[in-house]
Amino acid sequence: MPGPTTPTSPLHTWWSQRPPTAGAAVMATGIVSVALHQTGYETLSRIALALACAAWLALAGDFTARLVLDRRRWLKEAATPAALTAIAATTVLGTRFTTLGWVTLAEALLALATLLWPGLLLTVLRHWRRHMPGAVFLGCVAAEGLAVLGATLAAAEATAWLAHTALVFFWLGLVLYVVALPRFDPGQLARGAGDQWVAGGALAISALAGSKLLAADSPGLYLWNDDDYGVLRTVTIALLVLDLAWYAVLLLAEFAWPRLRYDVRRWATVFPMGMTAAATLSVGTAVDVSWLEPPGEALTWIAVAAWLAVAAGAAWNYTNHSHRPGPGTTRPPGPGTDVTSTTQR
Repeated sequence: MPGPTTPTSPLHTWWSQRPPTAGAAVMATGIVSVALHQTGYETLSRIALALACAAWLALAGDFTARLVLDRRRWLKEAATPAALTAIAATTVLGTRFTTLGWVTLAEALLALATLLWPGLLLTVLRHWRRHMPGAVFLGCVAAEGLAVLGATLAAAEATAWLAHTALVFFWLGLVLYVVALPRFDPGQLARGAGDQWVAGGALAISALAGSKLLAADSPGLYLWNDDDYGVLRTVTIALLVLDLAWYAVLLLAEFAWPRLRYDVRRWATVFPMGMTAAATLSVGTAVDVSWLEPPGEALTWIAVAAWLAVAAGAAWNYTNHSHRPGPGTTRPPGPGTDVTSTTQR
């Protein structure tokens, strides 16, 4: 006869089953904070930033605990594309910190993300295959996240070498996108649980990186000559156009094949929505196209609405889990229930 089982907290049970895709929640919340800052809603932006920081700290603690205490599970999860959300989430927070003037903290996050990036990327690339979900594009997202943060810091500190390094990550991210594209399963447009949106979100963060590189140039630095600037400007605009095209296709697919049940991968829907808003606003500023500001603000509020919907789904999901009996427990018998039918076997 088995002995008594130690009761498990519902929160602990839910958290222990959290897949690495939950890192997309930090990415989504962080980029919504960035977009709100760009549109002048500073109070809301800082609230979103605080939530993103709290989630990042929880995920960082979980990442470290699994590395130390459950190495087998850590290695298994590190081989999935979703592991790269750790890089992207860190760079998004660093970018927002830079706009607040917290440059030293942003530099520390850039150093951390750069340190983690090669090992995680190589591990993920070894497990690439055909017919993958949208998470396959996270290799591009991680590289472009480093480019965005590097270029943002380069502009803040007038550091040429940082901008040139960011340019390398920008082009590398585009290569990773091209390599990932044939491995993406187009059927995910109809069947995907949310991360199919990363197919467009990867282009959005690439466009954002391009705009940050353009903005980093100054007479004092003279980063790009006329030819370099022209190519970078053209590629950045093209990336934004392609991203908006993906956005339209993915949105139409949501109406054609509604998927209303909550899934943690829905955070990977909010992130591309917020990133498209941020990229539209940033590209409009970098290339001096003022008419991009109204659609950029509209896209920001769409992303905020999506964030609220997914957050409500996550809260409902947690509440639902918290009312389930934990291991070694039984539900109390309801009216008219035979007590013997609820006895543990």
